[in-house]
Amino acid sequence: MSKVTTAPGVRQTGRLPIYLTVGLITALWSVPTVGLLINSFREPRTIRGSGWWTVFGSLFDSTAWTLGNYSRVLDEGFGNAFANTLAVSIPSVVIPITIAAFAAYAFAWMNFPGRNLLFAGVVGLMVVPLQMALIPILRIYTNIGVTGTYPAVWLAHAGFGLPLAVYLLRNYMGSLPSSIIESASIDGADHFSIFRRLIIPLSVPVLASFSIFQFLWVWNDYLVALVFLGIEPQSRVLTVELADLAGRGEGALNLLPAAAFVTMVLPLAVFFGLQRFFVRGMTAGSVKG
Repeated sequence: MSKVTTAPGVRQTGRLPIYLTVGLITALWSVPTVGLLINSFREPRTIRGSGWWTVFGSLFDSTAWTLGNYSRVLDEGFGNAFANTLAVSIPSVVIPITIAAFAAYAFAWMNFPGRNLLFAGVVGLMVVPLQMALIPILRIYTNIGVTGTYPAVWLAHAGFGLPLAVYLLRNYMGSLPSSIIESASIDGADHFSIFRRLIIPLSVPVLASFSIFQFLWVWNDYLVALVFLGIEPQSRVLTVELADLAGRGEGALNLLPAAAFVTMVLPLAVFFGLQRFFVRGMTAGSVKG
């Protein structure tokens, strides 16, 4: 029986409605972001007097545009909050992914008593609500005197990020060909050498995937930072600073779009720059072979 083949041009034509639909949905989802971006560069009087879409009639009118909104936002605390958020986010990503990588390798390739039971316990921790643990953790932090410090937030984010990290990494590492591990063992490599020289290089997609996921979660977090770091101006993160700005009412209307984009710019750059790793890492380990 002969196989019927379809010409590339016919396949592309058949997919045209799908492309158009996806493009339309993407455009609709992008409209609020475009409006926010345009308003972040508009004069306060024009923001209050007309909608953002009216700028398309006077795109080259220099009097309608300004960088003053960004200047005021950065001077009024968002520059410091940006640095604080970086100081919170980077260790909150590095700590759990480092611990989880070692734990995932042990669960995937090392035999020890209670391995499956321990892994089931780690997976079970994924269903523990963050809100339920805030008060007990806060009491512990208060007793040892770390409330309001960066380590308090780092440990909280690391603790709640570890179960998912171990789960993702273990599934990926367990799907790697066992012949690689066996060959390295025959050549005399110990577990640490196998982990460092083979597993880590092969696990870059899932490591990057979790790093993006954890970074976006920590960067956009409001509750944990508010509870464990506080609202003092010198220790505020971006989400707390943005909530404070939004509470000022009408007087901050022209600053909110610029403040929102200061908050969004780094997560957007990270996601779009590493999205190929995110997709590969999230689907890795779902099938073995």
